[in-house]
Amino acid sequence: MGQVVAGVVVLDCAEPEKLAAFYKEFLDGEESDASANRVEVRAADGLRLAFRRDANATPPSWPRPENSLQVHLDFLVEDLDEAERRVVALGGRPLETRDAPGPYEERGYSDPAGHSFTLRRTPDPAPKQG
Repeated sequence: MGQVVAGVVVLDCAEPEKLAAFYKEFLDGEESDASANRVEVRAADGLRLAFRRDANATPPSWPRPENSLQVHLDFLVEDLDEAERRVVALGGRPLETRDAPGPYEERGYSDPAGHSFTLRRTPDPAPKQG
């Protein structure tokens, strides 16, 4: 068998154009391919996501246990608060709220079609020795 190359993560949704626009803006990406039923976005870092039309697509119920997670995306960010503001401004919504004060290492959200994803804070580089 020859070399296996990772392709693209495909999310089913009712309106692929709208979901592609959300991820294109969030990931500073560009639309790389489109047809009547599928839109692909390439993020600035090379990640490829595609959105396939499925009129019967139902988003997972996570974090409620009635339905499986189906797929889960993690994005690394430097500033969780800034990333959260961007997600919400683009039509995403928080899934996990926590009462304890202070910053968190990760936070859960859903995109406008209901797919869940997590923003994780990138670890701080090691402090400079001096």
